[in-house]
Amino acid sequence: MRYIPNTIAATATVAALVLSGTAAMGVAQAQPAQPAALYAPSALVLTVGMGEESATATVERAVTLNCTPRANGTHPTPAAACTELRSVDGEFAELTESTSQKMCTREWNPVVITATGVWQGKHVTWSATYPNACEMRGSLAEGAVFAF
Repeated sequence: MRYIPNTIAATATVAALVLSGTAAMGVAQAQPAQPAALYAPSALVLTVGMGEESATATVERAVTLNCTPRANGTHPTPAAACTELRSVDGEFAELTESTSQKMCTREWNPVVITATGVWQGKHVTWSATYPNACEMRGSLAEGAVFAF
């Protein structure tokens, strides 16, 4: 008879542990979802290089540009560059003019400009090649994005 009270006490202890463990597991699984980001990321690396193609060009200058939540990076005028990009919805081709209004020599010394990174949550890879630096500056028409 003396084993029955010990067995009942042990069974009650195990039952209490099982029930409390089950309750704790239910609480642990009910975690709130992570809040969504307030802004889609916009972080770019912009380069100017010498060469005919972006893959083989020698990079002369490079800057970073982050546009969310506020403009910053190593770009000399990040706020102006981000404003310019927002005005064309991140379409880099819209930043260039098809015909330059600048008088340039016909020298062949190709310059490549590139933009790589993320714009408003979407992956971006863009490049353009110009016959020389004068043609590049004329095509960009005083824009802020590649003025570094």
